[in-house]
Amino acid sequence: VQLVESGGGLVQPGGSLRLSCAASGFTFSSSAMSWARQAPGKGLEWVSGIYSDGSTYYADSMKGRFTISRDNAKNTVYLQMNSLKPEDTAVYYCAIPKASSWYEYDYWGQGTQVTVSS
Repeated sequence: VQLVESGGGLVQPGGSLRLSCAASGFTFSSSAMSWARQAPGKGLEWVSGIYSDGSTYYADSMKGRFTISRDNAKNTVYLQMNSLKPEDTAVYYCAIPKASSWYEYDYWGQGTQVTVSS
């Protein structure tokens, strides 16, 4: 299993970023996928998840600002982040969640840094 995130960077408050996660080594189209993040000095925080049928779920603080999507033809999951805030600064990880839980993961990538600052 390999998960490779990209798309992070430095953005001003109110700006947008689109993260991508290229997946390989498993049947992507059948797998739920998650995004999680870890801010400096804090624990891992679940951000969003998407089932194989395309149904999506978000942590409350991300609803209305973040959008998760997937392209099964490209084995890629995306996280569109709008209206970014300084508190969104974190390393963002793509992960394969354990069955019946968005909060535990079987596999995750190396992460991509997102910094929101003026």
